[in-house]
Amino acid sequence: MGASQESERAPRGGVSVSAVLALLDLAAKGRPDEPDAVPDLLLTEHLDTATAAQVGRRVRELQGAVARLHRRGQELAALFSSARELAELHDVDLLITRLVRRAHDLAGTDVTYLSEFDETTRELRVRSTAGAVAPSFQKLRVPPHIGLASKVVESRAPQWTSRYEQLRDVPHTESIDNAVRAEGLVSLLGVPLIAGGRVLGVLFAANRTEHAFTPEEVSLLSAFADNVAVVLQSARLLTQARDAATETQRAYDALADHVEAMERASRVHEELTAAVLRGGGAADVARTLGAALERPVVILDDTYAVLASSGDRSTASVIDPPAVREAITDSLRSGRCTPLNPPTDGFHTAVAVLAGEMMLGGLLIGDGTVDLGAVEQRTIERAAQITALLTLKQDAVRYAEDHVRGELLGDLVSPDVRRRASLPARLRARRLRPEDLRTVVVTVVAPEQRRAVLRAARTVAAPSGLAGEVDGVVTLVVPDGDPQRAATTVRDRVRAATGVGEVLTVAASPADGLGELSARFTTARDCGRVLTALGVEAAAVAADAYLPYTTLLAHDPTSVRQFIDRTIGPVRRWDAERGTDLLTTLHRFVDCNASPARTARLMGVHTNTVLQRLDRVTQLLGSAWREPEPFFRVSVAVRLHTLSDTLLGSSPPLRRP
Repeated sequence: MGASQESERAPRGGVSVSAVLALLDLAAKGRPDEPDAVPDLLLTEHLDTATAAQVGRRVRELQGAVARLHRRGQELAALFSSARELAELHDVDLLITRLVRRAHDLAGTDVTYLSEFDETTRELRVRSTAGAVAPSFQKLRVPPHIGLASKVVESRAPQWTSRYEQLRDVPHTESIDNAVRAEGLVSLLGVPLIAGGRVLGVLFAANRTEHAFTPEEVSLLSAFADNVAVVLQSARLLTQARDAATETQRAYDALADHVEAMERASRVHEELTAAVLRGGGAADVARTLGAALERPVVILDDTYAVLASSGDRSTASVIDPPAVREAITDSLRSGRCTPLNPPTDGFHTAVAVLAGEMMLGGLLIGDGTVDLGAVEQRTIERAAQITALLTLKQDAVRYAEDHVRGELLGDLVSPDVRRRASLPARLRARRLRPEDLRTVVVTVVAPEQRRAVLRAARTVAAPSGLAGEVDGVVTLVVPDGDPQRAATTVRDRVRAATGVGEVLTVAASPADGLGELSARFTTARDCGRVLTALGVEAAAVAADAYLPYTTLLAHDPTSVRQFIDRTIGPVRRWDAERGTDLLTTLHRFVDCNASPARTARLMGVHTNTVLQRLDRVTQLLGSAWREPEPFFRVSVAVRLHTLSDTLLGSSPPLRRP
């Protein structure tokens, strides 16, 4: 036998070196996979029974100690990893998912999952899984007192079974059993997650084959569950702390915004109060409110015309789309800010300006940087109230002034000379120069539009003229010495200020003194009546151009149409029915002083053609129509008809020979 063989042989009564090394390897592995490996190894050493038993016992003690150290190492590694993830993660759901995956790796089972316990409903709900494939299992809810999970919660201790279907000491439900069956689970181990004396949930390790869980496996999963519970509780507390901090910051921000809004509202109130005391108007309200809200503000009157604006919007405009009217109408009933639906012309909020139940106008609020919270809306509503006070005050002053100026205007155009006795002094008292009051302009509109037109006319006449209502007609006396220009100016400015399209203005020739204004008013008024009777509703004319017709028909303007129809009606109807133009020939014949030859030259036709047309006119009007008196009437009727068509724009003015 060689020397090496001799060195490996055990001394008498001892153990060989190779056996010692093998025993140390078995001890280092922890719990052996083969329980009989140690006895078999000792048997080859020819030890007595007592010695072999003693050595085997000591080796197994070493195996247990090594296994415990290995398990503790796993626990510490899992704990450190969980603590590190807790410090790095802010998402509780993601943290739970990672903890379940770590438990899955630690337990080495087919499926690992965590069920969260609801203390209010006593229900367990699967929160996260690892290794599960059935969708129904991943959404599983376990009612109170049902299944192995509830037993773990109620006992607050680990519970396990090697065959779930044979578990009889817990209540079963079909839905739970079907979910376990769908996942194919056979053996289950559940350990409670307890932190601070509260059960947070249950951590499960499960296999799809029958398996008897060892105390070491139960202990390992329980130890990890304790770590998971601590981590989960810490994560919840951190989340609650973050939520509380966020809510505190939100409350602080809301309080700061509220304080800022209150301070802003206080500044607006102070500035608006100062505006009232110094006699300010709508422009002060619009400017102050717009600056405070950092939004465009427009104030409308009761006709939706712009009274004032915080920006550069023209006061000669009207804002009355349906959304604005509806919002202000709704605000009339509630007295509150009302949104525009849909937002229109850059505005999205409106509030009515009220005096009792009477609407004086409205405020429109546009887009801006300051949010319209409750405080801002109350500020807007108070601004509307102050606008109402200023409007009433200004209306009272304006009414008194308009009343005085209206009396002055009435006295100026009255035929009663006694009413003009002290006019120069009264005019100068209103800062009006008598020599500036030269041209009378009457404005004819529909009755329902007269109020708005009257307000605009007063603005047009100011500061050196007068405007008011005389005999139901809006009347102005202005300095402009050109009647046509005066009529056109008044018409254009009234239309721009009111939005009224059908405006007829008639200006008389300039007066040389206050005593002539009464006659000028009569001329302009009568001309307006005649033109209205002719159907003219939109024009700007000088009265002198129509003086002959006014003189003839002023006593009964409504008879103008009857006069035209009686005189030349048959010719008009003939043209209308047959598409001819006898009326034009008749008008040219009148213009050419009843000369057929001149008429033919003017029209560019043969004289016989004119004579034939005149024969047809004779058939229609009778043989006497060319006698002096009938011919005069025909001439007037033709000119009135042409005048009507010209002013109405239906045909161009006829050329004169």
